[in-house]
Amino acid sequence: MKNIILLGAPGAGKGTQAAMIAEEFKVPHISTGDILRRNMKEGTPLGLKAKAFVDAGGLVPD
Repeated sequence: MKNIILLGAPGAGKGTQAAMIAEEFKVPHISTGDILRRNMKEGTPLGLKAKAFVDAGGLVPD
């Protein structure tokens, strides 16, 4: 299986395009943004680390 990574500015349609690709080719769609937001909302250790970067106005590193 090959990986496809979509990059772009907020609101550019990455999620929309990813959903269309996933449906067309029957492949999983994994959104790191969704994963991080869920973890921040749930207050998990990962979410707390990510929240510190977000609250400081930065990007969450790898």
